[in-house]
Amino acid sequence: MNEYENEPIRGLPGMLPPGEQIVWQGSPQWRALARGAFRTRLVMGYFALLAAWALVSAWSAHGTWLGVELTAGLGLTCVAVLHVLALLAARTTVYTLTNRRIVLRIGIAVPKCINLPLKMIGAVDLALHADGTGDVPLVIAGPAKLGILALWPHARPWRIVTPQPMLRAIPEAGAVAAQIARACRAVNPQGHAVLSGTPAPRAPAFAEAIEA
Repeated sequence: MNEYENEPIRGLPGMLPPGEQIVWQGSPQWRALARGAFRTRLVMGYFALLAAWALVSAWSAHGTWLGVELTAGLGLTCVAVLHVLALLAARTTVYTLTNRRIVLRIGIAVPKCINLPLKMIGAVDLALHADGTGDVPLVIAGPAKLGILALWPHARPWRIVTPQPMLRAIPEAGAVAAQIARACRAVNPQGHAVLSGTPAPRAPAFAEAIEA
């Protein structure tokens, strides 16, 4: 038995009320999550520099290679642990878009669901990556009571004072962002769900998808 077996609908804390329908569901791609949220490439580069420094020191001082081996071993261990955490985070995360809200079911040891009514979303951002995945930060309109620690790693980096929830490392992120923007406009026609931060070659396609 696991902590999600009591879910009446995968990724949701309860049955959908009358009139609410699931529009899209997805989860992070774990390798992209490891690179983006857990910074495995940065950690690997850091330990590579340490190992190179230890190698140069051992060579110039005619010392032993023990420091190099320990540094390399520690680096590989840290990167492996981060990859395992990314895999677990991806497997326990479900993003759900309905015609009324976005639900983030997150948490490895302590699972929780975060409900974001579509009328609260003031803007939809988009960042595409070379591997085809992307991040979709959600700018909350008005005062928000979301904590960065409760959201991480599903939060936009460097937004500490006003945390922004983010659908992270998802495939076909452009299409998902367009779906969210359209759903937000359907709920609040007087509002807006704008695009910002998207690479220029993808911006026209995204804008067309929203207007469709």
